[in-house]
Amino acid sequence: MSQKFQSIKGFYDILPDATPLWFKLEDAARKVLAQYGYNNIRLPLVETTDLFVRSVGEHTDIVEKEMYAWEDALNGDKLTLRPEGTAGCVRAVVQHSLTYNGPQRLWYSGAMFRHENVQKGRQRQFHQIGVEAFGFESPDVDAEQIVLLARLWRELGIQDVELQINSIGDAHERAAYRNTLIAYFDQHAELLDEDAKRRLHTNPLRILDSKNPRMQAMCEAAPKLMDCLGEFSRTHFEQLCQLLMQAGVKYRINHRLVRGLDYYNRTVFEWVTTKLGAQGTIAAGGRYDTLVERLGGESTPACGFGIGLERVILLMQEYGATATDSPDMYLVNVGELAEKQAFSAAEALRSAGFSVVLHAGGGSFKSQMKKADRSGARYAAILGDDEAAANEISLKPLLQAGEQVRCKLTDVARRIGEPR
Repeated sequence: MSQKFQSIKGFYDILPDATPLWFKLEDAARKVLAQYGYNNIRLPLVETTDLFVRSVGEHTDIVEKEMYAWEDALNGDKLTLRPEGTAGCVRAVVQHSLTYNGPQRLWYSGAMFRHENVQKGRQRQFHQIGVEAFGFESPDVDAEQIVLLARLWRELGIQDVELQINSIGDAHERAAYRNTLIAYFDQHAELLDEDAKRRLHTNPLRILDSKNPRMQAMCEAAPKLMDCLGEFSRTHFEQLCQLLMQAGVKYRINHRLVRGLDYYNRTVFEWVTTKLGAQGTIAAGGRYDTLVERLGGESTPACGFGIGLERVILLMQEYGATATDSPDMYLVNVGELAEKQAFSAAEALRSAGFSVVLHAGGGSFKSQMKKADRSGARYAAILGDDEAAANEISLKPLLQAGEQVRCKLTDVARRIGEPR
């Protein structure tokens, strides 16, 4: 007996009965992104490892523990399957001088890869839509991206998601806060778990994001980064808050929200739900004004976010969202002349804009009609020898009550309406 292969843990198939809901999400996202003037860019799955070390941060969980990285056997290049999308997008902007003629609004989508513990809403291959804006310094674009997401949730029928925002200031402000935070955690060293101790002198801000119940009270009482902000960062954040209030988008300031990537500054935000358990963040992002320059470009302010598609799909299902890509018609054909003409009849209907599944393999009229019922098609398009001789088709409604009608192939749209 030959070996039966299985997909790798954390890498999963999205089967045909699930893809219509993915189409619904992706179509809604494309529509909303077009409304805000964002243009699509297609990026490679593989980048040089150093790109992520320099952008995401050497002491982040992604770089230290989660990347799928290897050395190319042919030329020794150190390569990595992308764990996130921003670094690759910035690399493309710099490489192709995309901001030479002015600011850019870009979006991309596709698979990302991280070696994580597999659980509901968290896979090792996962999918994101990423949105990035380059060349905008004011908080208008921060607010624009947050409001864009609010509009997308409405399009998808998603409710009760909370927007959490914070400002982590600029590098010099975080440096001062970092020292304050290390001193505070040193005073409570007995409460720190092993992960927090490891991060204390490399990335102490990430300790604030700990989910360890024993550390929650200590983290809540920690000094707030907001208190270390200078006038410019504070004004930027206040203007963002005003814009969100003006747009009618409710938010909560979360002083422990710092995000897990080193490139962020000033605005950080997350959209969070309580309906997905521990994996409650469905979209997150913020401003990263120094990353373009860090990766070899000119100094360019930037802001962006990523949407976790698997989690949004789970949330859509929680709210009862449904979708189908069932055909308009299932073409049943019985009789010698009908079988000869069925292929051409199906092509004619497709040319008129209808989606048509052509029955293949013969079989009785009864067996073909059973398959038409199971197909989910709106109509059975019945082609017998009589219809074939007259260049006509009979149309029987399958999803609702109605009389079977017979008409010319060229008259189908007038009789049953336009394709869906």
